[in-house]
Amino acid sequence: MSGVSGRWKFGLFLALTTAILWGLLPIALKSVMETLDPITTTFFRFALAGLLLTPYILVRGRHPSGRSLFSRLQSPRPLLQMLVAGLLLAINYGLYISGLERTTAEAAQLVIQAAPMLLLLSGVWLFDERLSKRQWLGFFGFVTGLGLFFYPRFYDVFIAVNAYGVGIMLVFGAALMWTGYAIMQKILLQQFSSQETMVVFYWLGTLAFLPFSDFSALSQLTNMQWLLIVFCGLNTLIGYGSFAEAMAHIEASKVSAILALTPLVTVAAAHLIPLPGLVVEPITILTLCGAVLVVGGSMLTTLSKPMPR
Repeated sequence: MSGVSGRWKFGLFLALTTAILWGLLPIALKSVMETLDPITTTFFRFALAGLLLTPYILVRGRHPSGRSLFSRLQSPRPLLQMLVAGLLLAINYGLYISGLERTTAEAAQLVIQAAPMLLLLSGVWLFDERLSKRQWLGFFGFVTGLGLFFYPRFYDVFIAVNAYGVGIMLVFGAALMWTGYAIMQKILLQQFSSQETMVVFYWLGTLAFLPFSDFSALSQLTNMQWLLIVFCGLNTLIGYGSFAEAMAHIEASKVSAILALTPLVTVAAAHLIPLPGLVVEPITILTLCGAVLVVGGSMLTTLSKPMPR
């Protein structure tokens, strides 16, 4: 078990924590958007995460290279890469929450699972990687699961293309943006720590969404909605931190497989947590099988080893 501590129980706990937090996130966002618009909600997500992470970066000090974050960003190439990655992440957040506004938490969470699948396929297209038969089986299981889950909504998504269908397309667009961001992030991690990149992305997102935010509705927020806004800000930091720490204790493939359970957390929570105004997907045998296939396909693709070149 090279590269990991071997504390698999702790790693499992951290990965499950991330899955639960990310599974609850769209439900919290839906509740906040009963009052705030998607853009203002996303502004608060970025701003709170930036405010909370910045002191850590300042206290942590210099990079092992001896150069500060700001000095390394003075070079044109890494600065441009950071700006492109931050822009892609901001678009990802914007498309996701705009899609979430038009659809349900469960549907959005299932569609956004396309992001790691697209990243996997990008390795085939960009880096000449080869998927094994089990990985292709998992991929087709994932696609079949999506088809089963959205079969009752086929007319809404593909024919009428109403608000629900537009929402699904926006979330899929968010998955595409995340794939581009993840590729850029992989390049940036050669020069910056993950915390350094994220603090830059949070402030870039804050600045990007600030001009389009409307704070006139803040006085109408309930105490519960204020708590949910804070939860959404903390969710990104704690969820991401747990994810990064889990990678230090168990293999990345196992972490990814556990995170594939996130949509099931969302489906269960949406039906068990009674939040005002929360619309849920009707659960049938067909849609439930679809959700399980999406999760199973994701896990199979992640845990299977790629073919050697």
